[in-house]
This record gives sequence, C-alpha cells and structure tokens, in this order.
Amino acid sequence: MSEENKREAGRQEETAAAEQQSPPAAEQTEPAAAEQREPANTQEVSGTEPAGAGAEHPNQPQPDTMPEHPDASASDKPAEPAAPAAANADVPSAPAGEAAGAGAVDPEREAKIKAAQEARAKRLAAKAAAEGATAGAVAGAEAVAGAGAGAVDPEREAKIKAAQEARAKRLAAKAAAGGEAAPGDAEPAEPKPPSPKQPWLDEAVELLKSEVHPEAVEEAVINELAGDMPTITVKAEHWRAAAELLKGHGKLGCNYLRNVTGVDYETHMEVVYFVINLETKREYAIKIRTDREQPSVPSAVPVWPSADWPEREIYDLLGVDFPGHPDLRRIMMPDDWVGHPLRKDYVPLDPEV
Repeated sequence: MSEENKREAGRQEETAAAEQQSPPAAEQTEPAAAEQREPANTQEVSGTEPAGAGAEHPNQPQPDTMPEHPDASASDKPAEPAAPAAANADVPSAPAGEAAGAGAVDPEREAKIKAAQEARAKRLAAKAAAEGATAGAVAGAEAVAGAGAGAVDPEREAKIKAAQEARAKRLAAKAAAGGEAAPGDAEPAEPKPPSPKQPWLDEAVELLKSEVHPEAVEEAVINELAGDMPTITVKAEHWRAAAELLKGHGKLGCNYLRNVTGVDYETHMEVVYFVINLETKREYAIKIRTDREQPSVPSAVPVWPSADWPEREIYDLLGVDFPGHPDLRRIMMPDDWVGHPLRKDYVPLDPEV
C-alpha cells in the first residue's frame, strides 16, 4: 500500500472514532439538564420556596427560562383549586354570626325605648289635663302609657298611690283649717263668724243712703284680703256729697285721707280713696268707677286737701280728669308728653325703653 492510501485510511479511522465518541457526550448533557429540571419542578409543586429564592441562587433556572416539564405542570393544576375550596367552606360562617347577633336583645336599647314611650304618655296626659279634657281622655292617655310600658311598674304605682294619699291629707288639713268640711264628711262646716268691722260698713252704708241718696251706694263688701277693710263703691255723681258726709258726720269722722290710687281695668277706670278716723281708727276704702274713654271723677281736694298731688299723679299717668281740682296738671311727665304711661293701651314712643 502506498503512503497516500495509508494516510487516507488513517483519516477514515479518526473520523469513525470521532463519530463513536459524540453520542456519549449528548447522553451526558441530557441527564444534567434533567437533574436541573427536577429540583425546580419539585419546588413548584411543594410551594415552600420563598418568593425571592431565585434571586439568591443565580444557577437555578427562572420561570421565564425554565424548560417545560409535562409531569410537573400536570401536578400543579390540581393544587391551585385547594385554596378557593377552603375559602368557600368558611363563607357560611359569617352570615351565621350575623344572624346570631341580630337575634340577641340589647337591654340598653329596650330600656331607652320603654323610657321614651313612658315620657310621651306622660306628656299626653299632662296636655289633656291642661286643656280641660274629660276623664275619659286622661284614662286613654294612661292606657297608652300602660301599653307603651308593656307591663305595670310596681314602683311607679306605689309612688302614684303615695302622692294621691298625700294630696288627700293636704286637702283634709286645709279644709279643717279653713272651717270647711273635708271630702267625705257628712257634718256641715260651721259658718264663719262675721268680721269685726262689719258694723262699721253697715253704719256707713245706711248713712250714705239716708243722708246723700238712696242709690248713692253701688256695692259694699268686707275685703278680707286687705285686713277686713270695709269697701264701699259710690256713684261718681254722688261722690262729692259722700266725701263731705264721711269727713263731717260725727259717727264716721274720717278726717284723714291716707292715699288715693287709680286702676285701669280695661273695661272701666276706678279711683280709690282710703280714709280713716285717727281717733277711733275707723277706716274705709271708697271706690268710684268711671268711663274709660272719658274718665272723670269729682276732685276730693275741697274736702281733703291732701288729695292734691295724688289726683295730679292719676291724671298724669292714667288720664283721669278731676273736675274741681285747683291745679290739675302733669306732675311726673313733661307737659308735651303724648299719652298716659300706666294705661294698658299706652303705646310708648320707644318700645325698647
């Protein structure tokens, strides 16, 4: 064989040897790749690898570059629905807790509702009583109170009963002190004794009717609120003659005028003279009524000079005219003042004053 043929045979042998050595290299590469895939797939199934574990191991394949493994992907799919199943199992527990909370009774709320109902019923009862409602309306309001309360309160009933008993005792004591029969007593009350000043009143009325005019006296009473003051209402046209009789008659002798007042009753005006006998202490209150539109009362200054300024004050503040007064003019307000401040229909110039 020539050298040229020998070299050709050597090249063929080298090529055949190289072809025989290449498959083992591929087989070694495949197990290495499989070994790298198995740890990654095992971590995906177990789910125990932390989120940042791939960053700590740079040699580990990342999800984007990791080769697909059919067995690992098949094992991942059943594992995902496990969490929703557990969540669905817990869902009914929340409505059950809410239903239990809704069924429970709140004692504080029930107490507030009951107190509000009782307060409303009391207001209705008080309003019905203030408006003069019948007993049936009051009973209806009490029935509403009982219905709103839902049950009878023994403590409240005891308080009501105690209040009624105390009120009955007060009425009985008041009736006994005033000489009136207590409720339920069959015996009539004793009549009140006459006022010790009743003879003074009777004597003055008899003298006025006999000496002045039979119709000079309109009314005569004993004013118990003023210390049993004998009070005589005299007609205005007979007042001057009545004043002279009260001062000059020997049995009366009212030589001192203590006070003079004026009153606006809106329907009429009144001027009241208080006279007294300084020796016997006999005293009278003499009332003279007059028209409100044009009030006028004869002046008592000619009989009692001390009536001068009091009559001027009544003229100034109430507008009552006193014919026969020697100097009738305003005494408190300016002469150009409009109106009379103590009249009930007086309209001030400045409402804030």
